[in-house]
Amino acid sequence: MPVDRLPPPDGFRIDRSRPVGFEFEGRHYQGYAGDTIASALVAHGVWALSRSFKLHRARGPFSFAGGEASTLVQLMSEPNVQADVREIQPGMRIGGQNTIGGVASDLAAILGRLERFLPVGFYYKAFYKPRGIWNWWEKFIRRTAGLGRVDSTWTPEYFDKVYAHCDVAVIGGGVAGMAAAVACGERNLDVLLIEREPGLGGWLTYGRLLERDGGSVLSDLRDRLDELPSVRVMTNATCTGLFTDNWVSVTRGNCLYKIRAKSVVACTGGISQPAVFRNNDLPAVVSAGGVQRLIRHYGVRPGRRAVVLTAGDEGYAAALDLTERGTEVAAVVDLRSEPTAGEFARDSRAAGIRVLSGHTVREAWPQSGQWRVGGALATRVVGPNSCAAEGEAIDCDLLCVSIEDAPAGGLLAHNGATFGASANRALPHLVSLAPHVFAAGTVAGTRSVQQAVTSGQDAGESAGADVAGSLTVVKHRPTPITNELVWPVFPHPHGREFVDLDEDVTIREIHDALAEGFQDIELLKRYSTVGMGPSQGRQSAVATAAIVAAATNTSFAAVGATTSRPPVHAVRFGLLAGRSFQPVRHTPIQGWHVDAGAQMMNAGLWMRPAYYGSPDERADAIAREVLAVRHGVGLIDVSTLGAFEVRGPDAVEFLERAYTSAFRRQPVGRTRYALLTDESGVIVDDGVAARLGPDHFYVTASTSGAETLYPMLLWYQAQWQLDVDIADVTSAFGAINIAGPAAREVIEKLPGNIEFSGEACPYLALRTGQLAGVDVRVLRIGFVGELGYEIHMPWSQCRGLWEALVEVGKARGVRPFGIEAQRVLRLEKGHLIVTQDTDGLTHPHEVNLGWALSRRKPFFVGKRSIEAMMEVGLKRRLVGYQVPDRSEPLPEEGCLVVRGDEITGRVTSTAWSPVLDRAIGMAYVAPDQAVSGDQFTIKGDGGRLIVAQVVRPPFYDPKNARQEM
Repeated sequence: MPVDRLPPPDGFRIDRSRPVGFEFEGRHYQGYAGDTIASALVAHGVWALSRSFKLHRARGPFSFAGGEASTLVQLMSEPNVQADVREIQPGMRIGGQNTIGGVASDLAAILGRLERFLPVGFYYKAFYKPRGIWNWWEKFIRRTAGLGRVDSTWTPEYFDKVYAHCDVAVIGGGVAGMAAAVACGERNLDVLLIEREPGLGGWLTYGRLLERDGGSVLSDLRDRLDELPSVRVMTNATCTGLFTDNWVSVTRGNCLYKIRAKSVVACTGGISQPAVFRNNDLPAVVSAGGVQRLIRHYGVRPGRRAVVLTAGDEGYAAALDLTERGTEVAAVVDLRSEPTAGEFARDSRAAGIRVLSGHTVREAWPQSGQWRVGGALATRVVGPNSCAAEGEAIDCDLLCVSIEDAPAGGLLAHNGATFGASANRALPHLVSLAPHVFAAGTVAGTRSVQQAVTSGQDAGESAGADVAGSLTVVKHRPTPITNELVWPVFPHPHGREFVDLDEDVTIREIHDALAEGFQDIELLKRYSTVGMGPSQGRQSAVATAAIVAAATNTSFAAVGATTSRPPVHAVRFGLLAGRSFQPVRHTPIQGWHVDAGAQMMNAGLWMRPAYYGSPDERADAIAREVLAVRHGVGLIDVSTLGAFEVRGPDAVEFLERAYTSAFRRQPVGRTRYALLTDESGVIVDDGVAARLGPDHFYVTASTSGAETLYPMLLWYQAQWQLDVDIADVTSAFGAINIAGPAAREVIEKLPGNIEFSGEACPYLALRTGQLAGVDVRVLRIGFVGELGYEIHMPWSQCRGLWEALVEVGKARGVRPFGIEAQRVLRLEKGHLIVTQDTDGLTHPHEVNLGWALSRRKPFFVGKRSIEAMMEVGLKRRLVGYQVPDRSEPLPEEGCLVVRGDEITGRVTSTAWSPVLDRAIGMAYVAPDQAVSGDQFTIKGDGGRLIVAQVVRPPFYDPKNARQEM
């Protein structure tokens, strides 16, 4: 059972009637429902949760609010979990991170003894001589300095996205945020109040102020919120970004919320800051807020004997909380030389707590044989960044630190807010805000409960006026600064005073970087890595600015601050890669496909048949459809293709400029392959341009490119100002492709006025007329490599014509086929699919499309870039391949092409060909691996090496006789 639990009312977030068993580093522990991983472990006296990034020092939680990287732990299937935020679950298995052998016995801890060989910027100065040595060092560094581990056997979870809108989004559910939400709600505005914690109240829920003058404030605000139906509250919701036009990103569980607000009120609070002294990183060196969270939220007694280092009332509040719960407070070490007259300070003295004014902690040391603080040396402050060498050694198992909180201004900075600093004050303060954004509470500079409530009310009223359009100018009114605190940074002759606990950056390393010329704060950040860890400088930026200001004899304002970048808090990749909220579109034949037993799949914005049949017979169903097209006749719904009408006197000129092919001499009644590249020469899309008249073209696009191609063409027209009209008719036309040796025989059975003989309708011809009473455009093209006709017709007539083709084709065994069969058929012909066989860097020569580039034209979009790239030479080639050994598994798309330890390419398409009876595919390889008949190696699933042989496409019907028959 937990060994250091306090009785109620402490621990209001845990349910003591529901014990929860879990495992950490192979040992079993028990907490309660509502406990976080960190609170449950600390209740058992376990403070060391992880090892530091560079020196592998034992680290534990500081703020218990998800503010630092020292709480990152490893779950079985999820790395980089914040232990002081994530609640324990029954049977949860947890491990430390960045260790070799576990947190308690990390073999890589030897790096701590090699600190002098790892000076600031050592990664810029080493590992590059002799040539090629980095290939060895990289493996070593990645093993020893990584963070979490990815579980390759992880079963994907369900991740969702939600779009939401509101009049006012209030970020932060402390008293300032609650007051802002009430002010907006009383105007009957649609308000969304977003809070990261499980409940509202912020720091009042764990601070001693709750008992003095916060209880009535909190209960009053909660009651008023309950009475306002227009205010929605989201708890356990983390705001990760605030972007242009008040686009707010919020994560909650496995859901990403994309919120658009007319106005935003940021009440994001403050961030606990560590003091900088020797061994300030030891586990059980905790912020005052963290101590009070442990006590009040989780009912955990943090220690038996404590030292409190403070520069304000919160430290005294923590000392009183500890004393009242049986923890001996050996001393309150107050950085301020003048005796404080605060209420909590007076109460502390009255309670017999010893106070050392004008003192600091010079260093701390661990308990013998324990990964936890064991004592602290209190010495007198003799000047800025200077303290006496000798002082009083105090034994303790808890060191509580209370320095002024820094404003949590990351979200505001992302949205264009600016922060400044006074000449003698390290902490930044808010200077200006972006339009339609307001701030209140600690982030805006308030220092008391009443100030926070008042600023929240003001911000809420301003946001309400902004929504109504009656607020024209917003001016931030900073709270007057009353404390010019010199930031507690105390160098020690033996070092290890950590400025950045994420990256193990010390005072000496900051000084060394400055001495090497990196005095600009942004350059210093990159060279020393201070502020570049997972915490993004939340707990190191202020101390860094203080060190730089002192070392360079400049003001804090002159030093400035580094750029804050989103996301403010870590976001799981699953949330970013989860469901997309693009609309789902159905072709006009959707109902027929479902009735025929099609297994539907997403293809861009569309639902399309993957194959026809049950999932249990997927492979056989695809093979049947492929063979039907090769030996008989098949039908596929291609209504998802993009379609554009380009007409006008300059229609030819427009296509000549936009596409790589030549169209000026294209006869009316003929089709031509149309390849599109962007300004950088990268392939964007491909399709077919059919010439209906001298000044009229019908141009198709791929399913994936249809949505993006139309805006691109309009953009070009806006620049060129040609006499041409471009119309998107994708939703006006449906299309059917009938293909196979019997395709002509079937289509000729329909009544109509189009001649389909080889002479009247040759390969690449365009014919218009009627089929079965429907006006159609017939393109004689062959993506699947057989005799085929692509029939385009009005959307409303598509299903009728499809059913007519099915009916007249019964005698020849016509079979519908889906995307999966089409992909096999096109692969047998070596036809690439843009976005599958190309990527964001592919230019035409890499994929053997040089023939599609007109050399006669002086210009087309991307022409100059392609020519420049060819002067450099090819760095990869797309080749066809087969797997000679039939016993080898089918390589998966995305598998790497390797040559020894070198990655030379990747597989883009792969399939088992039922016609050729072997595995075939396409892959990028190095240019010297692209010789027909040569072999290369594919690293398959599980690391298995598969030998593939280069084959010059097409694999099937290399003379293209069948599609031209």
